[in-house]
Amino acid sequence: MAETRAILVMAYGTPRGLDDVEAYYTHIRRGRPPPPELLEELTDRYRAIGGRSPLFEITQAQADGVARRLEVPAYLGQKHQTPYISDAVARMASDGIERAVGLVLAPHYSAMSIGQYAAAAERAAEVSGWTGKLEMIESWNVEPGYIEWLSTRVEDALAELPEHLRAGTTVIFSAHSLPARVVDQGDPYEDQLRGTGEAVATRAGLTSWRICWQSAGRTADRWLGPDILDILDALAEESTKAVVVCSCGFVADHLEVLYDVDIEAKARADDLGIALVRTRSPNDDPEFLDMLAELVGRAMRGAG
Repeated sequence: MAETRAILVMAYGTPRGLDDVEAYYTHIRRGRPPPPELLEELTDRYRAIGGRSPLFEITQAQADGVARRLEVPAYLGQKHQTPYISDAVARMASDGIERAVGLVLAPHYSAMSIGQYAAAAERAAEVSGWTGKLEMIESWNVEPGYIEWLSTRVEDALAELPEHLRAGTTVIFSAHSLPARVVDQGDPYEDQLRGTGEAVATRAGLTSWRICWQSAGRTADRWLGPDILDILDALAEESTKAVVVCSCGFVADHLEVLYDVDIEAKARADDLGIALVRTRSPNDDPEFLDMLAELVGRAMRGAG
């Protein structure tokens, strides 16, 4: 008799609306309420993008799209919002799932990102009594389909620029910053972002590109840099007139893209006299979902 298989799709989560920002932020801070000034700053950012992020709906659409392609159920679990990872694993236990592929909707591995999702799933299995097998996909930063998708999006973005600026354009590949200590301890996160940038640059024939970091947390730790705003300052010093931002560490429109890039970085670029365009996010693009389905399907076949 065939095993009952599924996909455990894991993502970060987002507040449901402005009234939910404090609870969400408190969860991120492991139960410690945020200082009023930080809460106000984060709330203002959500207000600036219309009062809420579309991340949850996009994440659900991504999970559903992969599930349809593979004809297996998908269980969505989030790190900082309901349904939590523990909720998803408990549902798998209740439904009798025997084997699942764990897919985190983030292409680059870090012990602080994908590693934490895997650990959360393991803890949830212990608590819920789920005895099935979980096969984690640890990274897909240079998955051929993803590189092809990104390369096409970079070419699309370059075409949006005035023709006379395209030859001198620098492409910036960005991902969410993390405390620098994780890389100092041998974490592959930085190398994997560079690997994505190199692969896209080769495929798209780019002559000028950089990697950078964005959306660093407000903590006392030193975070990975350079920050995207610092890169823009440096490029202005080099007389760069146009940039394409490819936020390849993110796979959906959410605060870190809609505010940190589309509003904050764009404002800095405008002040510096730099034309800035962003590659569109994968969201539920059919070609992107085809790639994820191929990735998960391969993991399922490899798991026997």
